[in-house]
Amino acid sequence: MSEDIQQPGGHVPVLLGRVLELLAPALTGPDPVVVDANLGLGGHAEALLAAHPALRLIGIDRDPFAIERSTERLAPYGERVTIVRAVSDELAEVLSDLGRPVVNGVLFDLGVSSPQLDEAERGFAYSYDAPLDMRMDREQELTAEKVVNTYPPGELTRILRDYGEERFAARVTGLIVKERAREPITSTKRLADLVRQAIPAATRRTGGNPAKRTFQALRIEVNAELSALETALPAALDALAVGGRVVVLAYHSLEDRLTKQVLTARTRDTGPPGLPVPLEAHQPRFRLLTRGAELPDDDEVARNPRAASARMRAAERIRQG
Repeated sequence: MSEDIQQPGGHVPVLLGRVLELLAPALTGPDPVVVDANLGLGGHAEALLAAHPALRLIGIDRDPFAIERSTERLAPYGERVTIVRAVSDELAEVLSDLGRPVVNGVLFDLGVSSPQLDEAERGFAYSYDAPLDMRMDREQELTAEKVVNTYPPGELTRILRDYGEERFAARVTGLIVKERAREPITSTKRLADLVRQAIPAATRRTGGNPAKRTFQALRIEVNAELSALETALPAALDALAVGGRVVVLAYHSLEDRLTKQVLTARTRDTGPPGLPVPLEAHQPRFRLLTRGAELPDDDEVARNPRAASARMRAAERIRQG
C-alpha cells in the first residue's frame, strides 16, 4: 500500500497508470462500482474517481488514521464514495451490507502504507526506536511485542521462516528467547540489534538491513495479512460481474505467490483431459490480464524506492459462475 512520492498534486501511488489502464475497460457501464480493498491514503481511489465520472467507489481499510486521511482526500467526490472501516477479509459482508453484492472492479494494494512506516510510534520500521507495536488497527490486542515475548520458540521460528523467509530463523529465535528471559523486548531498536547479532557477519554485508525479514514476518503475523488475503481475494472474484476485473499489488513473494495460486485456479479448465468438446461447467470463469507478475519500471523505482518490491497481477471475469 505504498503511496509515497510527494508531487505537486500529492502522493502518487505505485503503478498508478497501469492500474487505471487495467481497470478502465470494466468501468464503461452506466453505474460502475469499484472496491478499493486496502484504501490507505486513497491515492488510487482518487485517480479512479477522477478518470470515471460515473464511478462509485467503496473503500475498505482497518486503520482509523487511513480512514481519516482518505475521507478528507475523497470528500470532493461526495456520495460517489463509501468508506468502511473493516479488514479486507470482510469484503463479502461489506458488500452485502451496502446492497452491492456485484461490482465491476476490485483493487488490492497490499502491505504497509507510508504513514504507517513513517510514524515512529507505530513500530513498523526498524529505522526508528519505538515501541514494538505494528498493529494496523490500534484497537486490536495482539502486538509485535506480545508475539516476540510470549510465542513459543517453535512458533516464533515458523513465523520468521515462513512469513519473513529468514534463513537464520532458528538463530534469531534462539537469541530472542535468551534475551526475553532476562528482560522483555519492548523496542524496535533492541529487536533490530538482536537480529543483527544473530545473523552471520558475512550475510550482514549484503541485502540491506538484516532486520527487514524479521520485521516483515512479525507485521504479517500481527495483522493476519496472509489469512486476510486468502479470504478476501476469492470473495472479490466471486463478486465480479462478467467483464469485471481485479488488480492485485503485492509487495513480497508470499502475497504474490498466494495471488498467483488463486488466480491460476480460477483461470484453469477443470474438465477431464482429452474430451473432444469442452464441458461448459468446467470452462474457466476468468482470464489472466498480466503475463506473470508485472513490475514497476526503473523510472518509477528511482522516483519512489518503496515501489521496488511491487508485483502486480490482474484477471477478468469472462463467464458467470
